[in-house]
Parts: sequence; structure tokens; C-alpha cells
Amino acid sequence: MKYMLLIHGGGARDEFDSLSEDEQKAIFGEYMAISQAAGVLGGDQLQPADTATTVRVEDGNTLTTDGPFVATKEALGGYYLFEADDLDAAIELAARIPASRMGGAVEVRPVVER
Repeated sequence: MKYMLLIHGGGARDEFDSLSEDEQKAIFGEYMAISQAAGVLGGDQLQPADTATTVRVEDGNTLTTDGPFVATKEALGGYYLFEADDLDAAIELAARIPASRMGGAVEVRPVVER
């Protein structure tokens, strides 16, 4: 089964910025190691939420709004797509993502496979 691991920043960005350069490099290394882990099919960091454009279609008209759909303390900051035998394996990988221990959270969601 495939799982999307959605990385929500919360206070993780502030905590990351307060680290020394060596500590930041170590955290970055953790993310790179996860990218190379067995079963990880891809992933990327996202630009900040304020760079988003939200698209809606109402009465056949395309409407765009600058920024995210809703204001939230835990903006989506990145993701990994992970193939695993079960949810426990996905949770184990999610717990390795630095944001999960730095004031953020990682949402693990099964992917609908067609």
C-alpha cells in the first residue's frame, strides 16, 4: 500500500532557524536519508504557504486567491510518498521525519490506488 506522509511545519521552521549551521546540516541529512530509504517513492519540500495560489470554480468561472485555502498554524511544508506493507511501517518512517519532533506533525494518509 502507498502512503502519503504530509509534513506540517508548525513551529518546526522557527526551531530549525534557531539551530547552528552544523545542526541544520545534520537535520538536512536526516531528510536526505529518509529520501533514500527503502520504499520511499519521492518527496519534496514545498515553498512557504504564502506562495500558494488557491483555485476554485464557481458557476463555470475560475477564481484564484493568493495564499492557502485556510489559515493554519501547521502549514503543509513537504511530503514523502512511501510504499509499505502496513500502516505501522509508514508510522515508523513518519516518526523519523525531523519536523515531527520539532514542533510540527506528520500526517500519514493511505493513497487510493486505481
